[in-house]
Amino acid sequence: MSGTWGERLELSIFGESHGKGIGIVINGMPVGYEIDYDYIRKDMKRRAPGKNKLSTPREEKDLFDILSGVFEDKISGAPIAAIIMNTNTKSKDYSNIQFNMRPGHGDYPGFIKYKGFNDYRGGGHFSGRITAPLVFAGSLAKQILKSKGINISAHISSIGDIEDENFDKLNLNESLVEKLRDKEFPVLDDKKGREMQEKILKAKEEGNSIGGTVEVMISGTPVGLGNPFFDSVESKISSIVFSVPAVKGIEFGAGFSITEMNGKEANDEYHLEGEDIRTKTNNNGGITGGISNGMPIIFKVAIKPTSSISIKQNTINIKDMKETELEVHGRHDPCIVHRAVPVLESVAAIAILDLMLLEGEF
Repeated sequence: MSGTWGERLELSIFGESHGKGIGIVINGMPVGYEIDYDYIRKDMKRRAPGKNKLSTPREEKDLFDILSGVFEDKISGAPIAAIIMNTNTKSKDYSNIQFNMRPGHGDYPGFIKYKGFNDYRGGGHFSGRITAPLVFAGSLAKQILKSKGINISAHISSIGDIEDENFDKLNLNESLVEKLRDKEFPVLDDKKGREMQEKILKAKEEGNSIGGTVEVMISGTPVGLGNPFFDSVESKISSIVFSVPAVKGIEFGAGFSITEMNGKEANDEYHLEGEDIRTKTNNNGGITGGISNGMPIIFKVAIKPTSSISIKQNTINIKDMKETELEVHGRHDPCIVHRAVPVLESVAAIAILDLMLLEGEF
């Protein structure tokens, strides 16, 4: 259903939101690396639901069980298989949507593609719940990349029309990586963060939802990753970013605002810092010609408002082929942007690790 992703680092995910469990199979992880289980648990907890009023009340601890590929706490070279059991499902909440297609969800195209046999409960295999295995894989990738001096961090860039500060596009402070990782609501400006949380809670009170953006920064990448055209760094990152449900857009560096600049402003001029070649600006987000240029790779991702809302909406009953109204019940996030932060860090790490493996860096 989902296929596989990657060239040297291959991933395949499985499971459904209300099935027995979800999981991942990973081929190609560099061997011999010792696993920091606490590091993985912390990342899994960052993504997990049921922590506060900003998220769905569905509580899942997202405890992972590694079935293969790890021996004496080190990556053995065999395929890594991990499973996360679902423990807090309420499938009856979805009894009224089997044939009533939820606006914004994959229900209708999924029903047609899989001839009505798809598991619709909680979105089934289309659910954001399936990002938990991606965080497991990404947490492994982040640990391996860190040993090569590559750090990845992300923060909530905006919720609705409220915007956080941006990363310093020339440098990623290593202490900031852990500081953001420790925050339940990861923003650079805590005052803006409180305003964002109030906006999320207001949407929740109204039975509505809200979206936003996440900014991701990767520092320490070597020069020369990627290839022109079809295998560019942008295309590699974008392909896995768009595997994350609710992602609707991505921009690198200055993004769409680079169109408002002239060439002199947009070009990142080179200079020397000791023996290192750097650029004075980073409007291209650390990528030129599709290849990493040694500057931090920066991209911003647009996350749409959660599709499940308790306000009445117009839809169709696919069985009766009649127009009807639908009010979605159950446990839903009023906003998933804050929970997407560790997911986007993870998929960024997976993409960079695959690129590093392709270049023979391990």
